[in-house]
Amino acid sequence: MAELEFARVAAYIAAGVCMGLGTLGPALGLGFIGGKACESVGKRPESAGAIMKVMMMPLFFAEAVAVYALLISIILVLR
Repeated sequence: MAELEFARVAAYIAAGVCMGLGTLGPALGLGFIGGKACESVGKRPESAGAIMKVMMMPLFFAEAVAVYALLISIILVLR
């Protein structure tokens, strides 16, 4: 019985670490992408629409990594 409780506690800790580390990279990436986009729009305001279009795909990929971390954390907690 104690082994099951230990496994459950370990799963909760692993889920927390997964969410913490799994969202750190995407958060930094999103900030970097947004910052560079704002910098580019500041240099060339007339190309803001094109910059936003190009910026969207990396934003989606960075956000997908955070969603994967969330899914793994949910799987860990529900097991």
